[in-house]
Amino acid sequence: MADRITLIARLILSSVIVCAGCGVHARDNDAGAIFIHLGAEPGHLNPITSNDSYASTINDHIYESMLDRDYDTLALVPQLAESWQISPDGLLLTFRLKKGVLWSDGVELTSDDVIYSYKTIMDPKTACAPLRVYYMDIQGAEKLDRYTVVFRYSRQYFRALEICGTIPIVPRHVFDDGTDFNIHPAGRRPVGTGPYMFERWDTGKRISLVRNERYRGRAPEISRIVYKVVQEPNVALQMLKKGELDLMTVRPIQWVRQTSTEKFQKAFYKLEYYYPNYNYIGWNAQRPLFSDRRVRVALTHLVNREEILAKLNFGLGKVVSGSSYIDSRGYNRAVKPWPHDPERARAILREAGWADTDNDGVLDKNGAKFSFSFTISSTSKFAERLATILKEDFSRSGIEMSILRYEWAVFVKKLDEREFDAVTLGWSLGFEEDPYQLWHSSQIKQGSNHCGFAHAEADSLIERFRVEFNEEARIKMLHRFHEILHEEQPYTFLFCNPNLAVVSRNYDNVIVHPRGLDMREWKVTRRHE
Repeated sequence: MADRITLIARLILSSVIVCAGCGVHARDNDAGAIFIHLGAEPGHLNPITSNDSYASTINDHIYESMLDRDYDTLALVPQLAESWQISPDGLLLTFRLKKGVLWSDGVELTSDDVIYSYKTIMDPKTACAPLRVYYMDIQGAEKLDRYTVVFRYSRQYFRALEICGTIPIVPRHVFDDGTDFNIHPAGRRPVGTGPYMFERWDTGKRISLVRNERYRGRAPEISRIVYKVVQEPNVALQMLKKGELDLMTVRPIQWVRQTSTEKFQKAFYKLEYYYPNYNYIGWNAQRPLFSDRRVRVALTHLVNREEILAKLNFGLGKVVSGSSYIDSRGYNRAVKPWPHDPERARAILREAGWADTDNDGVLDKNGAKFSFSFTISSTSKFAERLATILKEDFSRSGIEMSILRYEWAVFVKKLDEREFDAVTLGWSLGFEEDPYQLWHSSQIKQGSNHCGFAHAEADSLIERFRVEFNEEARIKMLHRFHEILHEEQPYTFLFCNPNLAVVSRNYDNVIVHPRGLDMREWKVTRRHE
């Protein structure tokens, strides 16, 4: 699947899952199954319209694309494609599909599926604006024969091969039946070409996949994947310890205090590794209060990131000052995070015209109080504790903050509709960086630029970045872009968080690759009773 920027749920929601009660604590009598703690129940499993990490985690086992990334080298390698060619000018990309690839219902995959998927993405009625932006420079896609597809670009794009090669592909014969694509039943009963196929979905309880016996590639040893939906992180950890779960991402407090005994480590692997991501506090610049960059900078000076990292994450993570992955060359290390400095913050606010003119303890300006709401997901332990800290710290400087809590689906809706003052969330990034989706001003209304960041120089950099094939030149652009973000503070950038995965020792060959964990290579060492 494509390296798409997705909402991080597993990190910001502290790996919470939805617990439904009935039967969730009973382990299935299935010797070949692996039971995984799911962050939150996705609304659907349509790979074109979904934009959250929960669905992506599941879809990675069900759906494939023409190219994939190697788990070790991160290079693009064939998946559904047998071969590909790029014209000398970089504007024509030709893919030759493998013959005999079957969808899980037995129908052969053809170029018609690729063309249908592309046209669906480009259809303005399809709810996939964050994905569509990556294909905006393609003039069209053409079927040459049953197994050959050509994409024609209007101008060069340095990620053209990756974007075309990793396009989400859905079965035309399933979706193209006159039903509204955005609400098609196949979003709840997916049909893919991957090593696993959809089995069942018990709403609020679990989603299960079964090994696809029609799969053409290496058959995984694990016969079923069962994603269990559990709401309370501590309940999930107890289930893990009882053998009712095999894999979960734990919270920092669980990593440090609840999984370090000799008994636990004899039963489970503890795997700490970094993946491109960061979390943040976003200030909605479309709201008058946050339209002034001085206010945003002042608020960042009031956020004690080092202390929050120590208190909430037990020091697990790295404070960041920009949107590039902290371990990449695109991250500008010369830009240091704004320090925690309440006095400087108050001075900046005074410069911006904020003062407590009526001595009620709250700053005001032109008759308006410095008062705003902080929107969080009700299931996020991290967000709840962060909001409590911010509310107290801001009040000391005459800032009034209320906390609005919404369940995950409503929270995302508020985000998409820009109905918030400030918010905390995170992004899971791709291995090839392109800031357009998150930061170009054209993405304010329907894209992923939720906080309304608009900056002429930033737009120009982003546009030139997309057509620059020289890596060194792109890195210089990213470094300057990093400086602009630092100066403007559309986000208060918080941390890059490590993945804290716990895996049952019932499995062998559990390897942390640069791309992450690949369950297809795991070996079952002890069968569950």
